[in-house]
Amino acid sequence: MPDLDRRIAGLRCRDVLEVLGDYVDGDLEEETVQRVEAHLRACDHCEKFGGEYGALVAGLRQALLADEPRPGLRDRMIRRMTAVWREEEA
Repeated sequence: MPDLDRRIAGLRCRDVLEVLGDYVDGDLEEETVQRVEAHLRACDHCEKFGGEYGALVAGLRQALLADEPRPGLRDRMIRRMTAVWREEEA
């Protein structure tokens, strides 16, 4: 498991993970966005996890806006998140 107290660009990894949802939603102040983005550029762990999280959120939003979800979407999303969580724990 990565060190969540590692400080990069003035933010700890745990700080970035706490605001990641607001970051993806565009609900952070510009100064905080800049700090999060500086951290993500310099932290391979957070960049990877943040990218996967962002892709998952975008996929879920797209699926929710679709008239009919693609068959098996729910199961694929559960498998993907399970794989991400297992990888994070390793």
